[in-house]
Amino acid sequence: MVIDANVYWLPDEFFKGDLLEHFLACINAHPDTHAVSEESAEGVKIVIEKPRGCAGLDFFQADYQLEKQFADFEKAGVDQAILKLPGCQEWLDLDLCKIYNRAVAKVVKESAGRLIGLAAVPVDGSAESLAELEYAAGELGLKGVQVSAHYDEGYLDQPYYRPFFKKAAELDLPVYVHHTPVPLEYEAIKDYDNLRRSYGRCADQIIAVSREVYSDLFAEFPNLHLIHSMLGGGYFTYKSMLLPRDSGGGRFDTNNGAVKERLEQNIAYELSHAQPWGEDNLVLAAKILGAGNLIYGSSYPVKSSWLLGGPAMVKGLSLPDADKEAILAGNARRWYKLD
Repeated sequence: MVIDANVYWLPDEFFKGDLLEHFLACINAHPDTHAVSEESAEGVKIVIEKPRGCAGLDFFQADYQLEKQFADFEKAGVDQAILKLPGCQEWLDLDLCKIYNRAVAKVVKESAGRLIGLAAVPVDGSAESLAELEYAAGELGLKGVQVSAHYDEGYLDQPYYRPFFKKAAELDLPVYVHHTPVPLEYEAIKDYDNLRRSYGRCADQIIAVSREVYSDLFAEFPNLHLIHSMLGGGYFTYKSMLLPRDSGGGRFDTNNGAVKERLEQNIAYELSHAQPWGEDNLVLAAKILGAGNLIYGSSYPVKSSWLLGGPAMVKGLSLPDADKEAILAGNARRWYKLD
């Protein structure tokens, strides 16, 4: 079985009329962020610049037609897909979140078990936002909530977010943490596209994961589970270095036992797309982060090839069959509590 745990989807209404204008206005209300829409023969395209003048995200209306997506799932051998917003949860207000939550719950219900949905709510901890989260998890049956690695208020370890995480922990709801176009500080990397777009996303995740495990977030909410995109920014390359074995006091004594436990018990790492990492890195990630903490995802429809060739690549990894089966489906079922 294959579960693609990272398939992007937007309701078609977000590309039309007043709702499109509302969507763009929400994005443009944030510092150094600019969004515009363009008409074409294939539908509407939305381009988001973060920082201004530097393209970070683009959404094509035609990409989110479910008939096309189901056809591509069939070609790729994907049995189930978890639908997520394509990185724009950072900017949505409560009204747009409500529209999205009801729309994704509707397509999930109509999919005969092929689709799974995650909720979106503002992380401001307001009574209205927390009530929507409870409604989305209960009445709508959504299986998690999606957030960004940081917001204008900072990374997720900040006290500002604690009411949101308290509610998620009470609901036993996994939290998917999506990378943003650039980390909070981006001046040194913004000038070069691949440095900004690829390294920037990874740097954002590395910082986010590290701040979460070094803070008291999981001490306060020990049953909270976060699922980070982009393999946590490639966290397997840093885990051993951040947890030195010879730290028995003195320099670099950083509560390593608790940090190691949080990395392994509270955080999972979604691939986002397998092929760019390459076989050697994926095998190393399974060894260092634990195969039970890796969740397959393709970031479809960013590149169709990542969807169509991703499952086959994971099946071909030099790992035990049980590990590959867990990465492709079992871990998603466990971390998102799909059983």
